[in-house]
Amino acid sequence: MARRCELTGKGVQAGNNVSHAKNRSRRRFLPNVQAVRLMSDTLGRFFSMKVTAAALRSVEHNGGLDNFLLKAKDEKLSLQARRLKRDVKKAAVAA
Repeated sequence: MARRCELTGKGVQAGNNVSHAKNRSRRRFLPNVQAVRLMSDTLGRFFSMKVTAAALRSVEHNGGLDNFLLKAKDEKLSLQARRLKRDVKKAAVAA
């Protein structure tokens, strides 16, 4: 399973465990990825995505999934999120 957020692009980071004696061993910092269903207000349906807890807070802060997607950069979004952003833009123009 790819541990990458579909909205923010956050993924696994690498680093070191450092003991008191300064011995270093490699470790992984895993993002808090959750499988959630998010509602698109303009399209009127739910979408299943793997999203970090921080991205969920950002979605709520921006006033919903549609507003978050319209403000987000395409480089950070997954393929599914980019397609959803395109559909939201089309629906917003048509309305």
